[in-house]
Amino acid sequence: MRLTPILPIMAGLIFLFGLALLHAGEDNPPPVTGILGAMTLEVAILTEALENPSPQVIQKLKFASGKLNGRNVVVARMGIGKVNAAIGATLLLEHFKPSEVLVTGISGGINPELGPGDIVVAVKTAHHDFGILTAQGLEQKGTRNPITGQRNPVFFPADAGLLKLADVSAARVKLEPFQTAAGARAPKIIKGVIVTGDVFVADPQRNAALRKDFSADAVEMEGAAVMQVCCQQGVPCLVIRSISDMADSNAIKDSTSFSKNAAGNSAKLVRDIVSQLAAEAGPKP
Repeated sequence: MRLTPILPIMAGLIFLFGLALLHAGEDNPPPVTGILGAMTLEVAILTEALENPSPQVIQKLKFASGKLNGRNVVVARMGIGKVNAAIGATLLLEHFKPSEVLVTGISGGINPELGPGDIVVAVKTAHHDFGILTAQGLEQKGTRNPITGQRNPVFFPADAGLLKLADVSAARVKLEPFQTAAGARAPKIIKGVIVTGDVFVADPQRNAALRKDFSADAVEMEGAAVMQVCCQQGVPCLVIRSISDMADSNAIKDSTSFSKNAAGNSAKLVRDIVSQLAAEAGPKP
């Protein structure tokens, strides 16, 4: 009778256990937050703040990975308009598998109580140029989800958890004051409705219609497209916009004057939310 050698068996088991741990780590990478903006000025302040940035080009679109306020993030400039936004969001989800997506940047103000520098955190977003156009006007319809075949809601709801983080950040973030023709003003942060369309709104009548038809607080050109992609794929998303103009006859001039500072305010709120996400993912006592 011969005894099976114990040491070789133990060594083999340890090796297999080590491989299992290695693959488990690959299957559970640290969480990543995706951050999207349409223009360079909307994401530059964030990409410049990245620790150990790692640029990557996917389908000719530039992404930058790194640490931001203690959190692994991926930042990308998706381009202006809904098609560019959908492309950017799709590539982000496919290649980086973010646990959530934040949209940052500027917008036109629809709520008359808002002004340059104010921030709207979207409780919900909608396409303001999608539906059935008749002589009576635009009949609002939700887009159709190609995955389920079901019609999407007209308004895409923001993720409840991200909204809670935004509430905390809104209470402690110090926004930069704005110098306007009427003097200095202290920007504020509200939760509201943001609508999206493939037009830059610079018309008082269209402004009033968006307020009446959608109860909109702000208008921009990408948010609902990103929200649609994320909602259809089950990824939490939040759209954050700072007012650069009032979507009226002075919109182009005001946007030129206030865009950079407005984008900076939006980025400040995003960074604080990212800090909270980092703290949530940190070591637990």
